[in-house]
Amino acid sequence: MSVRYLHTSAALVALLAALALAASAAAAPVGVYRNNMETEAQRGQIAKLFGERCGRGGSETAFRAFVGKATGECAYRTPVVGRDLEIASVARLLSKTPKPVQRKAFLALDLRAGGDGSAYQLAVFPLQRKAQLRKVLADGSVDYLQIEKNVETVQGADRANELRLRAFNLTSGPEKGNCQILGYVGGKLVAEVTDPAAGELQGRASGFSVGAIGSAKGATASFDNVVVRVPSPY
Repeated sequence: MSVRYLHTSAALVALLAALALAASAAAAPVGVYRNNMETEAQRGQIAKLFGERCGRGGSETAFRAFVGKATGECAYRTPVVGRDLEIASVARLLSKTPKPVQRKAFLALDLRAGGDGSAYQLAVFPLQRKAQLRKVLADGSVDYLQIEKNVETVQGADRANELRLRAFNLTSGPEKGNCQILGYVGGKLVAEVTDPAAGELQGRASGFSVGAIGSAKGATASFDNVVVRVPSPY
């Protein structure tokens, strides 16, 4: 093999790598909505999605959600609706949450969500360092698509949990039409599932929620830096 051939081969490898990188960059989701929750007007863009007794408030930097009595979860939606979306937010379980509730409380992102509580949901339990990817159906039944324990990137009370959830239908290949769901906590991929029964979810809302296993009375959380993205090209 000649030196010239080696140089050409190396150049070809570099070119292919560059093309692959460019293709990957081109396929990155595109942001269509951003809300840093810094003003009353920005927080006013967020509407309640479901929950019997839910309160809301705000600080200078975040949207706050409160769970009332006899309620297991309070969910809120952004103005963005659609089938194929990615949502990200920084969420905190606040220490004003009663101690007995803190241990079982979760923070979540929701996609393909409906007012009946159905959704793809990435839920993290700050005090358990656990992450769950769940599919909640309209009848209230829950399919646990993936569960990860001892997740180092899950943060405790009053600390920032950087969450991201993506649900895109595949457009090619043998699984075309199925939904690929990805969940991240602090930049770490904690869930990757392909759902062939994506049609079971008819909702199209994107949002976030706070709740607990059983009664979540007193659970309090904040959400900020909400970003919603769509596939590229869209």
